[in-house]
Amino acid sequence: MSLSPLPLADAELAFDPAWLAPTRADALFAGLRGQVPWEVHRIRIFGREVDSPRLSCWIGDPEARYRYSGTLFQPHPWPDLLRPVRDRLEEELGAGFNSVLANLYRNGHDAMGWHSDDEPELGPAPVIASLSLGAARRFALRHRDDPARKLAFELPHGSLLVMSGTTQRCYRHSLPRTARPVGERISLTFRTIRPR
Repeated sequence: MSLSPLPLADAELAFDPAWLAPTRADALFAGLRGQVPWEVHRIRIFGREVDSPRLSCWIGDPEARYRYSGTLFQPHPWPDLLRPVRDRLEEELGAGFNSVLANLYRNGHDAMGWHSDDEPELGPAPVIASLSLGAARRFALRHRDDPARKLAFELPHGSLLVMSGTTQRCYRHSLPRTARPVGERISLTFRTIRPR
């Protein structure tokens, strides 16, 4: 593993642009694309329920129920092909993960708006390990109190971004839309849901 820290005040970020070898990343993308029960999650924005602009699937241990944007998600069981990925992450990061949010971005119109992974079930300083598969997309972070503190970079196929410490408390992040032609991308954000 060659995770390197990314310089950003009030955040703990580590990045490996090639955490998975290309052939392994190709196989994982193809397997997940065909096996995961992708669905459109309904989210609440400014008091209205709308379809999220991507396909998603909440996966995890049976107790890893997750409330997001007013909806309680019951986890789908772990696909066999994700178990070795979780095992490797837990070993290398020294953190346990009982769930993963899988997102499928079908093209440049699919996106993720500004948000923090700061739900109470995640605890005060969660470790979020985000594995990217497929087309490279731009990822952006912006400080909650000082918008001049920001960082944006590409997440290539097979890359791993780890956000921990005060990152979620101090920053919002997004995956912006793009007008350029871009292929499909799957993101896997591994996390630990704590009982409330």
